[in-house]
Amino acid sequence: MAAWAGVELWALNPLRTLWFTLAAAFLLTLLLQLVPAGLLPDCPLFQDLIRYGKTKHAGPQRPAACQAFDIPKRYFSHFYIVSVVWNGFLLWWFSRCLFLGAPFPDWLHDLLRILGAAQFQGDADHAAFCIAGGELALSSFLVMVFLWLHSLRRLFECIYVSVFSNAVIHVVQYCFGLLYYIFVGLTVLSQVPLDGRNIYVIGKNLLMQARWFHILGMIMFIWSSAHQYKCHVILSNLRRNKAGVIIHCNHRIPFGDWFEYVSSPNYLAELMIYISMAVTFGFHNVTWWLVVTYVFFSQALGAVLNHRFYKSRFVSYPKHRKAFLPFLF
Repeated sequence: MAAWAGVELWALNPLRTLWFTLAAAFLLTLLLQLVPAGLLPDCPLFQDLIRYGKTKHAGPQRPAACQAFDIPKRYFSHFYIVSVVWNGFLLWWFSRCLFLGAPFPDWLHDLLRILGAAQFQGDADHAAFCIAGGELALSSFLVMVFLWLHSLRRLFECIYVSVFSNAVIHVVQYCFGLLYYIFVGLTVLSQVPLDGRNIYVIGKNLLMQARWFHILGMIMFIWSSAHQYKCHVILSNLRRNKAGVIIHCNHRIPFGDWFEYVSSPNYLAELMIYISMAVTFGFHNVTWWLVVTYVFFSQALGAVLNHRFYKSRFVSYPKHRKAFLPFLF
């Protein structure tokens, strides 16, 4: 076993605590939404905070005070601008440290240590650490690249593919989305094995640490991303004519690709993208599985609300479609 000065496998650190808390909060919220209507008192503010876009208007009557905090849903692009810039910055520093042997800046190293980054201690089990550290360094680098590419693609889709209506999100949801992409990038970087302010395994040893799960994770990432893009194109085309011109902003029943199985396949693809990153980490990264758990419950919540919207809006909505997981849920 490698000599780490960080946490044990199942020990909590600030990042694990954050993702565990978020996952638990969204699980509770999802369970509350599954309770039959009328059994629990209705809270307009709570409903306003968990709904966005079309599901916000499909919920209970919104107080005027809540509407004062509305922000256009098209501001989703701001999330990906922040992610492309911030996580691109982290990826740049990561690359310098990994391939050139440059140390992390003091402020970033201190921040990573506070968040729970593992630190190498001495020469005990040096060979085992070198192997494990190399695999983890490569895994973290690939996941950071995946995260940056995912954000870049989503930014492209927000600008050139998606057709936004006058739907809105709450200012709290907007702030949460901005902070999310900052912390998810730091979560990836905190998985890197550190030796002081340096990454323990530098670039010349990196490719020698490539494993089968790196290839599998990359294939899953490309496959999931392609399906998510296709689903977003299908949604966009519902509001365009054959020439690609936007003709309306109404909601219609989408068909094709994963829409044949679930109401929110773009949410399912988002989950699969994060699972592909967990695979890239070698299946055993507890911190990232907590991120995946949060993504699962948050996307499931949105999928349930979308499913109810479609079923209430369209009497001919396909009865075989599930909300989030094909054939199951």
